[in-house]
Amino acid sequence: MTQPRLNHELVDEVQFDEVPDVIGNYDICIVKSMRLCSSIISCAKRMKLIMQYGVGLEGVDVNAATENGVKVARISGANTGNAASCAEMAIYLMLGLLRKQNEMQNAVKQKKLGEPVGETLLGKKVFIMGFGNIGIHLAKRLRPFNVKILATKRSWTSNLQTSREDDVQNGTYDDLVDKKGVHEDIHYFASVADIVVCCLAMNNETAGIVNKTFVSSMKQGALLVNIARGGLLDYDAILSHLNSGHLGGLGIDVAWTEPFDPDDPILKFSNVIITPHVAGVTAHSYRSMAKVVGDVALQLHSGTPLTGIEFVN
Repeated sequence: MTQPRLNHELVDEVQFDEVPDVIGNYDICIVKSMRLCSSIISCAKRMKLIMQYGVGLEGVDVNAATENGVKVARISGANTGNAASCAEMAIYLMLGLLRKQNEMQNAVKQKKLGEPVGETLLGKKVFIMGFGNIGIHLAKRLRPFNVKILATKRSWTSNLQTSREDDVQNGTYDDLVDKKGVHEDIHYFASVADIVVCCLAMNNETAGIVNKTFVSSMKQGALLVNIARGGLLDYDAILSHLNSGHLGGLGIDVAWTEPFDPDDPILKFSNVIITPHVAGVTAHSYRSMAKVVGDVALQLHSGTPLTGIEFVN
């Protein structure tokens, strides 16, 4: 949080249990690991802006902020390296599943050489669900692997439409549909893809979108990667299709409940790789986001227009 002191900004790091008592003293609140609910926001009498230290806004009750006259903004993933970091993590998980990372570790422990026999990305069909900032970065990085890229985008804005046209010229993807008929198209794309990557935003429409019907429509042995939000995947559907062998592998950086239970049945499978929600946690993205936060604080203090952020209310 920040509050003005003379000609500079005073930045305080506040413990979770202290936030309700002191939030009324601050002009800006940067949320990282806790959620600002309506009761806390109602105490923020002088608050002008709430941001989350990351590209999502799950930590902020936007409706409560709006009712209390507080602006809420997100940090753009495209300008901070977050999208690039997440795209790289998606490729890391894909390669880990294809080359059977867990089995390789076991082979090392057992002093075995030349096994397991893995697979390559070369020639695979990759379905990117959610062709936003992360999806576009992922598609561009996948191109050198000589894959066929399928993608869906639930809605288009004018600036994304331009990106779409540019990417057509640059050959970023091979087949793409917008929100028209998206529910039919995602099942078709899932049925022909070797790898499905979830890059969707989490909302009421997308929660549980990777359900039993979706996973059943995937090719036998296809891989599923999620670097977006855990709630996009239906837990029971994933567990069932791992048990049956229909799902060839699961790579997730996000889980249904976090922190993830290390004793969860899903982790017993050798074809499951999980990382602790670190897709966007890189030194590059953190430095870039810190600069955005600092610049916004100084802009707010000086009364100049706020740049580098996207308002949501």
